[in-house]
Amino acid sequence: MSRVLIVEDEQHLANGLRYNLEAEGYQVSVVDTGEAAIEALTAVPNSFDVVVLDVMLPGKDGFEVISEARHAGQFVPTLMLTARSRPEDVLKGFAAGADDYLAKPFDLSILIARIRGLLRRREWLSAPRPTPSVPVPSPDIFRFGDKSVDFNFLELRVRGQVFQLTLMEANVLRYLIEHANEPVSRKKLLEDVWGLHEDTDTRAIDNFIVRLRRYIEDDPTRPRHVLTVRGVGYRFMAEP
Repeated sequence: MSRVLIVEDEQHLANGLRYNLEAEGYQVSVVDTGEAAIEALTAVPNSFDVVVLDVMLPGKDGFEVISEARHAGQFVPTLMLTARSRPEDVLKGFAAGADDYLAKPFDLSILIARIRGLLRRREWLSAPRPTPSVPVPSPDIFRFGDKSVDFNFLELRVRGQVFQLTLMEANVLRYLIEHANEPVSRKKLLEDVWGLHEDTDTRAIDNFIVRLRRYIEDDPTRPRHVLTVRGVGYRFMAEP
């Protein structure tokens, strides 16, 4: 039975979600503050399989909750649920570490479908990895220099270290790699990675790039792989 944590301070909504998710066969826990959510997520690792997280909470908001959970090494799939659906807020949620985003009011069937999708991804990532006797190249593993990224398992390996990427970090890196050596504009990243077609503050994209450089670059202040193209955006170079 999959375990769902609902973080929602509107009691009627939290109760309704609990009722409907339990009817779908999920084991559901509910907390109503950001502080309680962080405690629930970090007290016992892997206590939950998916989190439904409201942004507007008393005390720490949802952005702070997901950011702290990720920094604490908790990568449970998280769906942010909020009345704030501006593109800037969507980007802020993904930048903090969310896996999906759903604006209120929402259709219950859509919410359940999103939860099922996150659970399938979690099962996929936790499945035992095959160990063939003869290594088989995979299109989802990209190697450059002494680094490699496994897009199936959202892992970046750099000089013996393994970094767990969020889904959106992996999507940004994949897009840059697919367009290697080409300048990629922030507008194209917004449209093709996030599906946003409005005039949007691009600082969240810059924050993603800063994090990727911390993982990839020997000296993030002097990047050799993820380069800034002044006035345009970024360019990925596998071989500087």
